[in-house]
Amino acid sequence: MDAELTALAAAGATALVQSMVGDGWAHARDRAVGFFTRRRAADGDGAALAVGGELDEARAELVAARDAQDADTAADVQAEWRNRMRRALRDDPEAAAELRLLLDELAPDESEDGRSGNVRNTISGGVQHGNVIQARTVGDVTLG
Repeated sequence: MDAELTALAAAGATALVQSMVGDGWAHARDRAVGFFTRRRAADGDGAALAVGGELDEARAELVAARDAQDADTAADVQAEWRNRMRRALRDDPEAAAELRLLLDELAPDESEDGRSGNVRNTISGGVQHGNVIQARTVGDVTLG
């Protein structure tokens, strides 16, 4: 397998695993099931159920690993899906175009809301007597 397809599989696995712990998991899951089962049409709905179950199991493992700060298990989940994507790309050259489309869907759109570019945070004016958060993106935050 050439380096470009290997990199594509790695990017696909990274996006999939990031989606597993994100808000858009249901959509990402459906698209991933379609990607992995499209070439297995002979297996019918059984393939979709099997892949969907495997994705759900991987997501549960990943969430548990992240909660337990278990980087090894999280890396294993990503490696498993990277290998599966590599096999799909190896077995079907047309899968590369489909995976690129999937990546475009799963990747956050950095052109909206001014989210692209560099972030520069500055605090001035002396001592701060409260909470200060410096970030590009802030998710769930609980203070106090």
